[in-house]
Amino acid sequence: MKYISLLGATGSIGMQTLDVIKEHSNEFTLVAFSVGRNIDSAREIINQFSPQLVSVQEKPDYEMLKLEFPHVAFTYGNDGLTEVAVFEKADILVNAVIGSVGLLPTLQAIEAKKTIAIANKETLVTAGHLVMDAVKKHGVALLPVDSEHSAIYQALQGEQTKNIERLILTASGGSFRDRTREELEHVTLKEALAHPNWAMGAKITIDSASMMNKGLEVIEAHWLFSIGYEQIDVLLHKESIIHSMVEFHDSSIIAQLGTPDMRVPIQYALTYPDRLPLGGAKRLNLAEIGKLHFKEMDLERFRCLKFAYEAGKIGGTMPTVLNAANEVAVAAFIEGQITFLQIEDLIEKALSAHQSISNPSLATIQEVDKETRQFVQTLV
Repeated sequence: MKYISLLGATGSIGMQTLDVIKEHSNEFTLVAFSVGRNIDSAREIINQFSPQLVSVQEKPDYEMLKLEFPHVAFTYGNDGLTEVAVFEKADILVNAVIGSVGLLPTLQAIEAKKTIAIANKETLVTAGHLVMDAVKKHGVALLPVDSEHSAIYQALQGEQTKNIERLILTASGGSFRDRTREELEHVTLKEALAHPNWAMGAKITIDSASMMNKGLEVIEAHWLFSIGYEQIDVLLHKESIIHSMVEFHDSSIIAQLGTPDMRVPIQYALTYPDRLPLGGAKRLNLAEIGKLHFKEMDLERFRCLKFAYEAGKIGGTMPTVLNAANEVAVAAFIEGQITFLQIEDLIEKALSAHQSISNPSLATIQEVDKETRQFVQTLV
């Protein structure tokens, strides 16, 4: 039996993690989880999974749930996230929260020697050097949940990192992959949220449409696999059947394929190095699909991906700025305060205004993150 703590239980990844735990209740037990403000869903999860510890975002919700469920321990706020992350009964932390709020709980869980199943991109993007140093120091496993990084992780089983020629991340292209930049001038939020292949939360779906999601994944891949940016390519692949590939020095390429289903990489992270059956998963039938399509990525068309490569190569605090600026800009687009293309403009202005600080401490990263958010908000 593996005991699971879950950050972000009511998000897309969180809910699918719960599906995996429910299907394999003889293998996994949910002992702790966090939610934001979705208290109705929190009640359902408590009733179904009987966790020992639950964290919510707001104190009034904490007070209310304490009275409703006297047999459960409750906590709240950012400290509550950390309490869930380091909960002593848990073996594995699944970090599925959105945003840089996931960084500190991850670092604390690493120090507590938890196995980390990481679905929170911002943790590695903003502080990859701190996270990987901590992983090495404490000897814990950091298992990727993103479908692209899970694909690479699977392709590397039994291989040696020194033999890697390049990593090839595939990208669906998002909601606007067939539109020109001119056609993006007046796109709506509803259009941006209509992803052709994946069912995801609002923020990550917008990031997919702007290609920032893939840019963040490039930076993640750099840290997860200790690979230089010049060895990480992105390939447009509309069908999302090949989730990513690894090319080796001898010209061999190993790819991981499957129908789009996030439960697969989630479950692999929880069962690694073993595998379990996955009920309801659609089997891949290549004969039925017939053709797969690929296209070189245009960095001028998808400028957010270009920004990510540039920020990653500069390093230091520049990826922190990239991420913070994007979070504020995407939130502003969702609220109807800016247009879709202005997301790029705000990120570019934030990057241009920042002088990168090399090898930043956690305190420096947190300060730069805060300053960047304030700066972009003034532009909004």
